Amino acid sequence: MEQNAQRPRRIRGSGLVRELVAETVVDRRKLIMPHFVQEGEGVREPIESMPGIDRVSIDNLLKDCEADLAAGIDKILLFGIPEKKDEIASEAYSRNGVVQKAIREIKKKLPDILIITDVCLCEYMSHGHCGIVKGNRILNDPTLELLARTALSHAESGADMVAPSDMMDGRVGAIRRSLEENGFHDLPILAYSAKYASAFYGPFRDAACSAPQFGDRSSYQMDCRNAVEAEKEVLLDIDEGADIVMVKPALPYLDVIYRIKKIADTPLCAYNVSGEYSMVKSMTRLGWGDEERLVREIITSIFRAGADMIISYHARDIFTQGWLP
Repeated sequence: MEQNAQRPRRIRGSGLVRELVAETVVDRRKLIMPHFVQEGEGVREPIESMPGIDRVSIDNLLKDCEADLAAGIDKILLFGIPEKKDEIASEAYSRNGVVQKAIREIKKKLPDILIITDVCLCEYMSHGHCGIVKGNRILNDPTLELLARTALSHAESGADMVAPSDMMDGRVGAIRRSLEENGFHDLPILAYSAKYASAFYGPFRDAACSAPQFGDRSSYQMDCRNAVEAEKEVLLDIDEGADIVMVKPALPYLDVIYRIKKIADTPLCAYNVSGEYSMVKSMTRLGWGDEERLVREIITSIFRAGADMIISYHARDIFTQGWLP
């Protein structure tokens, strides 16, 4: 080689130099830990398809959040599992719903935790779909009122942010109007804007008991073949009042995260979903990979693609095991 030829390896020779020139800086403070809360007392049910993640009652949720907070996790996403389900998702917007009660208890005892609430109806519907059903059709506009009522009930209970995940057209606008009309002018909306109809949600549906009882969600969640459509969905949500937008899942859609980062003028969240989490856990259990290295590489790749924050079930291990700075 010529004497002055470029040699990229010169800046890979030591750990200190590699740290100095790293293009992507991973910040674990940008991670959000999901929780599944259900009715009852003293309940802790391990989720077989998601090793290390449990369905818990509020008392145990408080214990988990307290331990997580001590480790540095101060941002959570709540999913509720009701005792009863029906065809109008009445427990989703009840003042005494499990999420609403959990918010109040966390705010009372652990006020330093940022609470984001998932706003959807599938866990609360007897048929498992994200909206009102007529025949075999999921109705868009009648569903908006229930979503707005759910978001408002979370806000009234003390949620710091609401996150609509249903993928009904116009739901961000409906929620924003409801919040504004009731004095919640400053409550942020984190919109699941580009949410794909993905096979990677299987363990979540097991955890939340939310699998649809007929058909699938392809008529409202996005087709995995589409990326331009994701840009359209994001821009629509921003126009309707979303403060943060999301791409879900993360790993199969790193290209979409990259595209959205180029066009969106809001912060961008990515959801490192249950199937992605469980694949790592399965590889580790079978001795096929180093969990710490796998997780570090995955989280770094999502940030590198353009995410400003990540929802991940790995968050607890990352903090307690010191896997990321």
